[in-house]
Amino acid sequence: MSFKSSDLSVLAYANNFTLWHYTTVDADVTGTGYFNVASDMLRERDLIITSLDTDGTPSTVFYIVTDITDGVVSVSAFTA
Repeated sequence: MSFKSSDLSVLAYANNFTLWHYTTVDADVTGTGYFNVASDMLRERDLIITSLDTDGTPSTVFYIVTDITDGVVSVSAFTA
């Protein structure tokens, strides 16, 4: 599958930071350009809580938007 903007929702916004939730049947969202369609909504350092593989073995992963350059969005998994 690919990114669906209707599955991306704002949970909170403050001080130029947005906390998002994204749900998908995809098992991975780190592929090149997965979130590019949303480049006009996302900002560097935003946090996306993802519900992955919702039709298989569901998991939840937190991702940080690490870079947006020329409409290309990069994310990496948050690690504590």
